[in-house]
Amino acid sequence: MNKTILIVDDNKLLRGTIRALVENEGLAVCGEAGDGFEAIQKAKELKPSVVLLDLAMPKLNGAAAASVIKRTLPETLVVLFTLHEDAADVLAPAANIDVVLPKSDGLNSLVRHVQDIFDSRTLDAKPQRLE
Repeated sequence: MNKTILIVDDNKLLRGTIRALVENEGLAVCGEAGDGFEAIQKAKELKPSVVLLDLAMPKLNGAAAASVIKRTLPETLVVLFTLHEDAADVLAPAANIDVVLPKSDGLNSLVRHVQDIFDSRTLDAKPQRLE
């Protein structure tokens, strides 16, 4: 299976940190985006196996971008990584978000969960909240 990740967050420093941690675990980052519109464009172009995106972003939020990405690329897993857990829980089902991960759990937890997603590649329920 193609194990590539598209990282989407408006914070460039955070994207770079996530990229370094994920690549250190042997996973490939195929691209980065800074807003929802760019996320949709890059997802269509790069066809990642996982899109890791923030909820609160300029131009188009993560839930809206996720909805378009899932319609266009239904096999791509969409992982919402956000500080806005309550909002994400409400928005995730409508946007077909596969997994919600709280930013408050930290980056090491994020990397572990992404690795687990690749290892299992099956999700029993949508959205799944990993803690």
